[in-house]
Amino acid sequence: MFKYTVCFIKRKNRILMLNREKAPIMGVWNGVGGKVEKDESPDEGALREVFEETGIRVETYFSKGTVRWENNNGEQDGIYVYLFEIDEDLKYEIPLKTREGILDWKSIDWILNPQNLGIAEMVAQYLPVLLSEKGSHLFTYKDGQPIIS
Repeated sequence: MFKYTVCFIKRKNRILMLNREKAPIMGVWNGVGGKVEKDESPDEGALREVFEETGIRVETYFSKGTVRWENNNGEQDGIYVYLFEIDEDLKYEIPLKTREGILDWKSIDWILNPQNLGIAEMVAQYLPVLLSEKGSHLFTYKDGQPIIS
């Protein structure tokens, strides 16, 4: 079991992204999320983190996956990823400064643009799969490159 989640909240053709003020991915745009608590499932942790970081209550995920890689010690590490869709009529004023950073709606085209250097590592590789396919997915990386399995 991995320790962290990252969650993408989709409304129409935009995703709510967070530009983090804290390490380890300070200064880049990513989904919201954080640590899975001791007695939580990853799904419960994702729901809690979305609410804590955005104030938005989501109920069920549209798509989810596990991104895993080998760390510097040769051990498997990873993160749970989620895609939630919310009602397009939800009022949510942005940009919004929070204790974690700045929240803003970003178009999917902007996020996935190959020239965009401001997105967290690997997001452009696994987010298209989350967006196009419902269900659960496994994304594996070795030396920073995706492994097709």
